[in-house]
Amino acid sequence: MNRFLFFIYINLIGCFVLFSQNSKIIEIRKAGSSNQNESLYPGANILLKDIETRVNIYHEGALIISDKAFFYNKSNFFKAEGDILFTQGDSLTMTCSNLEYDGNSKQAKAWGNVFLKKPDMSLKTDTLYLDRKKQIGYYDTYGKIIDSSTVLTSNKGTFFMNENKYRFTSNVKINSPKYFVKSQRLDYFTDMDNAFLYGPTDIVGDDYIIYCERGFYDLINEKGDFQKNAKINYDGKIISGDSLYFEKGKEYASATNRVKIRDSINNSIISGHYGEIFKAKDSAIITKRAVALNIIENDSLYIHADTLIATGPKENRILKGFYDVRFFKSDIKGKSDSLFLNQQTGDIELIKRPLTNKEIQLFTEEDKNKRNPILWFGDSQMTGDQIFLLSELKTKKLDSLKIIGDAFIIEKDSLSYDGFNQIKGGLLNGDFIDGQLSNIEVVKNTQVIYYLYSDEDNELIGIDKTLCSSIDMIMLNNEISDITFHVNPNGEVFPEKEIDKNERKLKGFIWRYNEKPKNKNDLFSEKDKNLILPKIRGIEIPNAFFNELDFNK
Repeated sequence: MNRFLFFIYINLIGCFVLFSQNSKIIEIRKAGSSNQNESLYPGANILLKDIETRVNIYHEGALIISDKAFFYNKSNFFKAEGDILFTQGDSLTMTCSNLEYDGNSKQAKAWGNVFLKKPDMSLKTDTLYLDRKKQIGYYDTYGKIIDSSTVLTSNKGTFFMNENKYRFTSNVKINSPKYFVKSQRLDYFTDMDNAFLYGPTDIVGDDYIIYCERGFYDLINEKGDFQKNAKINYDGKIISGDSLYFEKGKEYASATNRVKIRDSINNSIISGHYGEIFKAKDSAIITKRAVALNIIENDSLYIHADTLIATGPKENRILKGFYDVRFFKSDIKGKSDSLFLNQQTGDIELIKRPLTNKEIQLFTEEDKNKRNPILWFGDSQMTGDQIFLLSELKTKKLDSLKIIGDAFIIEKDSLSYDGFNQIKGGLLNGDFIDGQLSNIEVVKNTQVIYYLYSDEDNELIGIDKTLCSSIDMIMLNNEISDITFHVNPNGEVFPEKEIDKNERKLKGFIWRYNEKPKNKNDLFSEKDKNLILPKIRGIEIPNAFFNELDFNK
């Protein structure tokens, strides 16, 4: 066929297409020449380029320019080869080496150095499938997407042309100057730079590492929320929980339900059901069944409070507990309104809430002592206005005990039915030896009630009631073993029958044994134990999209 006749043929086909009621028929607009080879390509018109004209094929807004094409009129299908340019309006441009296109299904397969360009991104891959009906593209070979300053790669990917949405699976990686993301599956919205995460995902920023298996991340502002095995390593603190929120700009992270904040530097863990980290303030706060675990002398110290706050730089981190503080260690238990623990030195301070003016007027000494912080060493009960447990700086072992104001020691007498050994004074100093409270000094208006027994048969000799300036005690196995009185003691040993029961207790006596935590569960109040956690909805996985695609591969 000569060139003149060929163009008449092309124009006739074009006219037929233009006036046909079937708008799906592929239009051949240009070609250098055309021929047929029924033995090799039965039913195909072979379209070729020449020096001046390349093959131009058009279908419903898409123009395909190539060096060579095999057009199957009856099936409305063609194959193109050689330096192919595929354009769809101003929104999509693609180049490749080979392309197949079905005009009935409006599906295309491109392969060989595929490069696709859209206003918001560019894509490089080996093989790409397009579904123009659904406005979807898909690749299952390694693909690389460049979006402004971000580079995204994956083994499989899908993009939704009308939504600026992309779905990537299998070894997904996002490289940005500010962070690095590695995931098994994520949906990416280019117009907002938002990513929805649906598989194991790591996000690494300059001062944070995030892991989750479900979540949302704003790539521009570096903020998001994360669920399912989520954790954030933030400035040496690792926070985990059922649901996490992170915002780099505000230097802030929070967690809800089954929360743990691990301080890897100070070897401590704070847990609860709501927590926050404020990086700029070097602080973390946790509440709702809040518990802190610290290791002291190779032993676990559990501290519970309504609210726990860890604050200060790593070399001077302070743990603060507020409201209904309770703590438990194998050899020490305690309660107070507030607590301060220096995690660097191991020093602990127990403080009571100040009394109001009305309480000062109305409270008895017993009422006041009930509000004082309290320690239990074995069965020995110790209370006072302020209590300090001090540790030796190098070894972190307990070194000394100090109780300031209304120091009161009560110990249930082991032999009598309702007797209590009692020591009361203004100030108490104690020393620890090998982790055990061994020596105690009580000074300032010291009062003592002590049950004396014979060494031979443990018969009660009498009840010692003494006033003096100070006393020294030796503790053995957390019990009073010996007492020495100093500076003109004024006392007397009375036979048991000669002392009225009301006189056997010092003023302000209150036995608080029922408050003593017996185990870790006793750290929690009934309100804590009955806490109902909020339901975390999280981010749901969309329906399996790839099952909806029906590319003819």
